[in-house]
Amino acid sequence: MTPLKQLSHEVIYRGKVFDLEVDTIEYPSGNHGIREVARHPGGAVVVPLFPDGNVLLVRQFRYPLQDYSLELPAGKLERQEDPAHAAIRELEEETGWTAGRLKKLTALLTTPGFCDEVLHIFLATDLAKTPGGPRREEGETDMTTRLLLLEEALQLVEQGEIRDSKTIAGLFLTERWIRREAER
Repeated sequence: MTPLKQLSHEVIYRGKVFDLEVDTIEYPSGNHGIREVARHPGGAVVVPLFPDGNVLLVRQFRYPLQDYSLELPAGKLERQEDPAHAAIRELEEETGWTAGRLKKLTALLTTPGFCDEVLHIFLATDLAKTPGGPRREEGETDMTTRLLLLEEALQLVEQGEIRDSKTIAGLFLTERWIRREAER
């Protein structure tokens, strides 16, 4: 149950990636406020891990930054889509690889102060090349892949070269998973 009372609700924008809503709310004190919310269907993130300890990242242009970013393969969920299905789809589309095994590491809230997006992070192992390679969308045609040892990727995080939050979370969760598996 919310401690806030919704007084009005307006959808001010319906977009391809997210919708924007503005609510007028009442606090328990009786004071009023405004809440702006971005509604997002969520996404799936994949950490492709090879037996030799390498992870596969993608380098892609991010329009809001007007720069390239080194990230884990990821993509938006379709309406009512299973996140594991989306993870497999995005891995194949962006990298040309498929996973024999997929393990969910976590689901994280990207920016809960104004957005309801949930990203589901998966570890992909038993990787195999797909026939025909990547099937990238138009905005991804200049995307490239980069194979790095997990330790090298974590060093790039520490050096500020990898700044994408879903990638940082996925890499550190993978390191933790590897340590736990080694202790078994």
